[in-house]
Amino acid sequence: MPSVALGGRFRQEFLKILKEEKMPVIDMSALSPVGEFGSREWGEACAAASVKMLEAVELPKTINWAFTEDYTHPPQRLMGGGRTHSGYYIMVKNGKVSAADGIIPEARALPGFHVQLPWAYIANQSGALYGKEGQLQRSKDEALLMASIVEYLGRDNPFNLPINNEGKASYMLEPIGPWPAEVGRAVADGSEEGNGLHNIAATLQTASPEFVNLPVTSLRVPIFNEMTEDQKVSFLSACGVQI
Repeated sequence: MPSVALGGRFRQEFLKILKEEKMPVIDMSALSPVGEFGSREWGEACAAASVKMLEAVELPKTINWAFTEDYTHPPQRLMGGGRTHSGYYIMVKNGKVSAADGIIPEARALPGFHVQLPWAYIANQSGALYGKEGQLQRSKDEALLMASIVEYLGRDNPFNLPINNEGKASYMLEPIGPWPAEVGRAVADGSEEGNGLHNIAATLQTASPEFVNLPVTSLRVPIFNEMTEDQKVSFLSACGVQI
């Protein structure tokens, strides 16, 4: 009996050591900013990191799912070289991973997480590092930002977002499909310790001049009600909203 208990304790300690020494797929200390949010350089770097993270795990061949983020009304400086979309995609087809800068029809056709929002609305805060609590706070800050814009303009759906099956304006595009568990775990791995795909993307992001003098929250979300009138007009224009 004592030997069994001793073995169990040693096993627990061994597993603890393995967990502590587990190396993340992406070494955050080796990363440096490569480009603005939504730029080609940034999109390519995010795509490369996502492929590396997903290829480090065994994905079932039954997974057919995609992630696309399409940023509308991007600054023209980001759209050189014949670029048609600001954003990037991740696609898992029959368990095989691919990703790249831009948006392709094949990825958009798969069920998944498909987002389309004005570049200026999410660019700055996408450079903030955070875990689960930070994500929740960012969502609250963005909800207040949207409410302030709606109140200022006096109309709902200021970005003319598509209407979903429930009759509500939504930045999520069809076909919507839940995150496969294996994919979600892989891209979120280490997020509470500063790793994970979001924090990788944030670390790769350089500052954009549109936000230099804007009032922002601790998570870099613009504070619309604290902007000057000129700043409000400029910010809305950057979001594709004409007053």
